[in-house]
Amino acid sequence: QVQLVESGGGLVQAGGSLRLSCAASGRTSSRDSVAWFRRAAGKERAFVAGMAWGGGTYYADSVKGRFTISRDNTNTINLQMDSLLPEDTAVYFCARSPSAVVYSQPERYRYWGQGSRVTVSS
Repeated sequence: QVQLVESGGGLVQAGGSLRLSCAASGRTSSRDSVAWFRRAAGKERAFVAGMAWGGGTYYADSVKGRFTISRDNTNTINLQMDSLLPEDTAVYFCARSPSAVVYSQPERYRYWGQGSRVTVSS
């Protein structure tokens, strides 16, 4: 089993920045793929960014150029969010899967963090 614990998030004004982190414990592997999803009020969980074990990164069009996913080590990933917009307001989840491929579908991920709320005021 793998446990994911998120930190960061909070309230910020439009144009500001926030950083989310996700620490994994348990049976992790350097070959896991990792990703961030978000769920806005009344909407489905949506892919935000992902990183394959080889280091390739992928972003949703809505965050490209503003968000950056990074990996400190095998067990810690980050999401740097810059130039935040009110429409970025959501609960953000980190996810992890023993797969070499980054998927945009949430059902492809086996392990999930508890969620971290991000609120961007206008």
